[in-house]
Amino acid sequence: MDFEKISGLGIGTWAIGEDPAKRKDEIAAIRYGLDNGLNIIDTAEMYGDGKSEELVGEAIKGYDRNKLFLISKFYPFHATPELERKSLEASLKRLGTDYLDLYLLHWRGSHRLSDTIRGLQKLQKEGLIRYWGVSNFDTADMKELFSVPGGTECFANEDLYNLNERGTEFDLQDWQKEKQVNFIGYSPYNSGKGNTIRITRNLKMVARNHGVTPHQVMLAWTMRNGNVLTIPKSSNIKHMKENIEAQKIKLTDDDLRLINSDFPIPTEKSPLSVI
Repeated sequence: MDFEKISGLGIGTWAIGEDPAKRKDEIAAIRYGLDNGLNIIDTAEMYGDGKSEELVGEAIKGYDRNKLFLISKFYPFHATPELERKSLEASLKRLGTDYLDLYLLHWRGSHRLSDTIRGLQKLQKEGLIRYWGVSNFDTADMKELFSVPGGTECFANEDLYNLNERGTEFDLQDWQKEKQVNFIGYSPYNSGKGNTIRITRNLKMVARNHGVTPHQVMLAWTMRNGNVLTIPKSSNIKHMKENIEAQKIKLTDDDLRLINSDFPIPTEKSPLSVI
């Protein structure tokens, strides 16, 4: 399968796998997504101290690995060649696979980017990862990354992106598109911040016009330009089904004007929002 460009809808797994009582429903939700056209799963060694990866590993058993795109992330304090390898080996064991499609530095730390890249390049050369990238990097961070030997090989950057958090639209997303670095947007409902996006009158109007829910409109909005991979978490089949159906929503110019009136397009640079 051609994964040189990733966009559309993936499966997020933050906070999944941490509650044994929800495990059956969470696995069922992931499998429903895989059975209905989704093939990208995003996780991290941080999520539940590996419990998320373990659950994903169980969920994907029996599926054709070559048709899946698995993403995981390593801590910034593991961002040296030696520690990257240890983190990756542990993640692969939990996931039950012998390679990752994409391995991300979860956020910037104190280790030199040149050392981090050197380690990732070696893992890539050995076939343990197909691509590498970063997460929670802003435009200045990306420019610095590109100035380091090997930095232009970065495949993707994953940042917070939703109606409440549109700051990356000011310059980062355009910069990444120009440099052909995939943009992954996490927490499309802003639920990771503990304060979900307010349901405005205009959101309700747009949702009513399309016969969908306001949350489906929020999700469709993140995918509107075809340049973003959005990765909502779904802990049950009902939510996964609603997310999948949101892919069919085609927002009109009038819809976008209504949405923009409540959630304005950024007109100046702001600090990168993270969770």
